[in-house]
Amino acid sequence: MIDSHSIFLLASAFISVIGLILLITVFKLNPFITLFVTSLALAVVTGMPLSTVVHSFEAGVGGTLGHIAIVVALGTMLGKMMAESGGAERIALTLIRLFGEKRIHWAMVVIGIVVGLPTFFVAGFVILIPIVFTVARRTGTSLVLVGLPMVAGLSMVHGLVPPHPAAVLAVAAFHADMGRTILYALLIGIPSAVVAGPIYAKLIAKHIKLPADNPMAAQFVDHGAERSLPGFGLTLITILFPILLMFAGSWADAVSSPASTLNAGLHLIGNDEIALLTGVLLSFVTLGRMRGFSRATILRFSNECLGPTATITLLIGAGGGFGRILQDSGVSQAIIAVALGSHIPLLMLAWLLAALMRLATGSSTVAMTTVAGIVGPIALLSTGVQPELLVVAAGAGSLIFSHVSDGGFWLVKEYFNMSIVQTLKTWSVCETIISVTGLILTLAVSYVM
Repeated sequence: MIDSHSIFLLASAFISVIGLILLITVFKLNPFITLFVTSLALAVVTGMPLSTVVHSFEAGVGGTLGHIAIVVALGTMLGKMMAESGGAERIALTLIRLFGEKRIHWAMVVIGIVVGLPTFFVAGFVILIPIVFTVARRTGTSLVLVGLPMVAGLSMVHGLVPPHPAAVLAVAAFHADMGRTILYALLIGIPSAVVAGPIYAKLIAKHIKLPADNPMAAQFVDHGAERSLPGFGLTLITILFPILLMFAGSWADAVSSPASTLNAGLHLIGNDEIALLTGVLLSFVTLGRMRGFSRATILRFSNECLGPTATITLLIGAGGGFGRILQDSGVSQAIIAVALGSHIPLLMLAWLLAALMRLATGSSTVAMTTVAGIVGPIALLSTGVQPELLVVAAGAGSLIFSHVSDGGFWLVKEYFNMSIVQTLKTWSVCETIISVTGLILTLAVSYVM
């Protein structure tokens, strides 16, 4: 039985999210200010001690930006070097030639999945977004049709497939086999990403009219057309180098003993911030000096591309602050109580609990780790459910309906230059399709196996 206080918390959270959307879309208020004020109002209404309200919001902002701000900055620099050197143009032309303009959205979901395997969503996004902009411009194709499949591939891998941290934690909590988990995750995740990416993008792109001017895309307009473009191999090596470092870090424990110097070194170079920093430094050579750019020109490139990222990082941070208020106010605990009191099958419980936590906090990682802590002990006492499928079900649930409390929502919105409503219709629905399709396929596999 749900107590009245839990109902009040859930209703307050629901009203705050709806209020956020209306204030930003209808009343055209500044999104950062709106997120800040709404977070504080929710904290006060739900009874949080006044002395902790601001600290809670600050902790959410700091915890989110401590990682994402660095990744966005480094990724933007790498993207700028790709654009100015003509590297993004080279990659785009190669993809168009291999897949054809009519199938380019299929190419983008493949790239998203491959790049997403060793990288976090944000890191993969900022690495690939210059290619998205360039492909869309070269083909005259909607940015939604090109970009949505890419983010679908990245998101699916981030939520479902080890060695991403939340999935690895769930593997340990459910005592699942790592190899079988990866197999099931790809078996279920790839069709889910295909439905949410190329197929849904084809349907929705014609209904989304984006502004002609995109401030972020303008940062990645290449100037390599007047000169010979860099080689495909050199450009690919530059893009893949940080991804390979991340991949090495993700497998450090499998190839070296945990206490060894080699293990520590692999984890260090595999950290996405260090890997991207290394990739940026490499690009200064391969796409900068080797292309004839002076040090002063490279410095100008790396400086001028950071300005437009300020709004994005602030919005991502504010979304993190709102998510932290939802946790500290007790909304997350109320959601857990609702899910545990539903008495539903374990696979459904794992998905539902993760989905509700995702809606409350905006973080797929928080959602999945919460499920691991709650459902893990239950799973060890249950029979008839494969633990590997529990991991996939929780991962699918953790991706549902990204909205204003999710940093990824603001990342996609700002880079694609979409309105809140357009982002909900594209990115949020894309995430929901991955989540629901993943659940359906997980249940189907559980019946077959």
